[in-house]
Amino acid sequence: MDMTSVADSGPARKLRALLRRTERSYSAGHDRPLVGYLGAMAGFAAFTAAWTTAVRRHGRPLPDRPEPWDVVLTSVATFRLSRLLSKASVTSPLRAPFTKYVGPQGPAELHEEAQPEPGRHTVGELATCPFCMSVWVASALTAGQLLWPRATRTAMGTLTALAGADALQLAYGVLMRRTTGD
Repeated sequence: MDMTSVADSGPARKLRALLRRTERSYSAGHDRPLVGYLGAMAGFAAFTAAWTTAVRRHGRPLPDRPEPWDVVLTSVATFRLSRLLSKASVTSPLRAPFTKYVGPQGPAELHEEAQPEPGRHTVGELATCPFCMSVWVASALTAGQLLWPRATRTAMGTLTALAGADALQLAYGVLMRRTTGD
């Protein structure tokens, strides 16, 4: 049986119709691409299953619980990498196929909006939302800690140092404005 006949089968048509009805009734006239979100959830499940399989294949034992320092390091590194991927000017070429530029938003950050086309919209929302991106980043960093702990902790230390440097740059700017009156 080829994929065309599967897609045209009665159950597949009924499922598509159910998804369209659900999306229309849920959205209340707003653009809420539930099918795209379902695809993103399936992608995340596949991503998580892949790294879980890799951890098992490498025979790495899972810790009984995460070390507090690792939680702090992962949190700060996740924050920094999520903002770097979703807001930084320098990473805009990665987001450009799925977003459109609106304007600057804070120091070295951009405000972008998701493209309206199906498929691009969901990826554009994910790519411009640091909160959405942080789920993927935290999962990737956790996988990295389990598979390549030394390299991952080194990278996370660098990201944490960048977050600290950003905070210091912003604090310095505030102090300079207060001191000079600008």
